Amino acid sequence: MKIHGKTATEIFECVRTLVQTQRLHPGQLLPPVRELAEQLGVNRNTVAAAYRRLSTAGIASTQRRLGTSIRSLPAPGEQEGSQPGTTLLDLAHGNPDPRWLPDLAALWRGRSYQPRLYGADTVNPALANYITQWCGPDCPAGFEVDLAHGAVDAIERLLFAYLRPGDKVAVENPCFLASINLIRTSGLESVGVSVDAEGMRVDELRSALAKGVRAVILTPRAHNPTGCALSAARALALRRLLEKHPHVLVIVDDHFSLVSTARYHSVIPAAAPRWALVRSFSKALGPDLRVAAVASDAATSQLLRTRLSPGGSWVSHFLQDSIESALGRPDTARLMQQARADYAARRERLERALHKQGIACATGGDGLNLWIALSGDDQAAALSMARLGWLLRHGEAFSVQQRVHGLRITLTALEADAAGKLAADLRRSLS
Repeated sequence: MKIHGKTATEIFECVRTLVQTQRLHPGQLLPPVRELAEQLGVNRNTVAAAYRRLSTAGIASTQRRLGTSIRSLPAPGEQEGSQPGTTLLDLAHGNPDPRWLPDLAALWRGRSYQPRLYGADTVNPALANYITQWCGPDCPAGFEVDLAHGAVDAIERLLFAYLRPGDKVAVENPCFLASINLIRTSGLESVGVSVDAEGMRVDELRSALAKGVRAVILTPRAHNPTGCALSAARALALRRLLEKHPHVLVIVDDHFSLVSTARYHSVIPAAAPRWALVRSFSKALGPDLRVAAVASDAATSQLLRTRLSPGGSWVSHFLQDSIESALGRPDTARLMQQARADYAARRERLERALHKQGIACATGGDGLNLWIALSGDDQAAALSMARLGWLLRHGEAFSVQQRVHGLRITLTALEADAAGKLAADLRRSLS
């Protein structure tokens, strides 16, 4: 290994090239600042500046007395979705029930498609109007509307619009798998904030803000994995706290909005300069649709549009036409109503079965999942349930910094006659 350079930029580029050409490897220590400065004949501040830039770029990690070492590439984390080939009853997949998703192909029978070319408006006027009406009551005045390729894509674009590698982002703990993976692979730093039955805890968010977080991502209802929803009182307290930190980007991930049974309570301050409300179409119309609406302040919208331009990566108008058609049909409205009722009934049924077995769980929740908090070894409990034929997710996958112990059960594949057996088997696994 031979590091060279006379300026901070030259030293930074040299180390980056050594990493890219695999002459420096993950975990390998860089020379101490004083030693490298003497070797290169430069001021120590020059080397220190290069090392800071390497740390910010996610190439190296500085741990004070332990020195500066090359960081490992972010490993892919757990993903939502079914496990191909499993013989277990899969209650870990996180998917909506296909029975309540409209047949998008049928929407095009007898319809013609109007081609759009480069330069066309990025959002269909009728769909933009729908989103404006949908989000209007829940947004500060003067917001603008955009589309992204799903909720996760929207959040990624929002973070990249304002943040840089090394910046801190406050997220719920336990946290949605995709958010954990997104922040890890983006070179950002997650700061976990605990949730309870009323949503993100105010005291812990206050502590996170004191640590210098630059953005907050929170779920107002159907929190994944716990199913909790913000109460009106909790949302008000969070909003008042965020009012004191106007520099912080506030992202509200209301992914389950179309089929939620919980009321929406806003945490976005009326005068917030940087905010976005993200609402997905995927839970109601199908995950493969990959489209989410983004309502945001005008400046944030302008930044989004630089990356969702009419000549670059706009959301397909074919998909937008499909959404318009689906939302305009009475049978889609009926399917969404059936989905709400079915998901709520499945939750209540399993809650009752668990209660009979003396197992405490998060009650009165919303969404596709039910959460069972545990004080013991949740991984062992998940393994025991697998031996009994059940595939569940344990808390480690959803943990941010502080380990969360629990089991997440996706309700959509759990039929009525199986809830009692699941509860009984879980009681055996926890004994």
